[in-house]
Amino acid sequence: MLEGLIPHNEWELHFYEMALKASGAVQASRWTTLADGTGYIYSFNGPHSLFIDTIRSLRSLMIAHELDHVLMGEGDRPVSMLERIVHHAVNTVRYNIYYGEGRDAYDVRGRVAHEAIFNMNNGLFRCPNSQQGYSPFSTWTRGLAWAMLGVAELIEFFSRIPREALEPWGGFDAIYGQMLKAAKATADFYIDNTALDGVPYWDTGAPGLVSLGDWRARPADPYNDHEPVDSSAAAIAAQALLKIGRHLEENSDPPGRAYFQAGLTVARTIFQPPYWTDSDHHQGLLLHSVYHRPNGWDHVPAGSRIPCGEACMWGDYHAMELALYIKRMNNQRSFGA
Repeated sequence: MLEGLIPHNEWELHFYEMALKASGAVQASRWTTLADGTGYIYSFNGPHSLFIDTIRSLRSLMIAHELDHVLMGEGDRPVSMLERIVHHAVNTVRYNIYYGEGRDAYDVRGRVAHEAIFNMNNGLFRCPNSQQGYSPFSTWTRGLAWAMLGVAELIEFFSRIPREALEPWGGFDAIYGQMLKAAKATADFYIDNTALDGVPYWDTGAPGLVSLGDWRARPADPYNDHEPVDSSAAAIAAQALLKIGRHLEENSDPPGRAYFQAGLTVARTIFQPPYWTDSDHHQGLLLHSVYHRPNGWDHVPAGSRIPCGEACMWGDYHAMELALYIKRMNNQRSFGA
């Protein structure tokens, strides 16, 4: 509406703003406080659970903050949206993302744990976990992609708000530095652990990958007999690579061009067959996505040993976002949050 793409209506505009403010406040209210006084937005699993997915949902709080909304807590205590953005972001990149610094025996730079578990009695980190990945010590690739995109959006957000606003939580340089470290680590890990055309298999530690030989050196095979690919992870990661690459290029950081080109490669792959379909007989658009492999929720077609050929909302939605982002780049429009 503000861009003039739909007719202006003052009542509708206020209604949209109210919905965006409420969305940020509801998300921010699901809060666990840790031993150091910071905290995180907990997942639907409960207060002990920090999901990597939720870093992407911080954009809801970003918009609410930029609309000057404040969450009112118990006793009408005002709770800063910005404070919760910073604390959740910093704790997510600290506990859910690895940097090859010897944290545990499986500490590989850029690896992402789907879930971080905390002890609610003392507020201390307990262990990594995974709900939708193969194990806590491998990387579920849609979780990896969400980490990449969430961090990319945080970098954009922290770069555009007044720097003095971040002083109470360590300042811009410290916070931005942590986000940039996470962005580069996860982007490098994605590129290194994805098939040649940019589409990943559903988990980097999936046991059937060993039967695929050097699967990183050739395009992904959605019809193989061992492990499914996940095009939804590719759709999310492509946008992340474009955003991270674009930001770094604007700041003359050398990896920017490589990340940006990688993002275009992923987009080129998924916007054509066998991933993209224009069939009138299928309700989805982006095929060969995986929703929840461990729970066995994904359709295995007759004659196949693995799930393939189906779409899920994560893939279709993020493919739409990716297409819109590329279109806006081509048209040099505003990108917003």
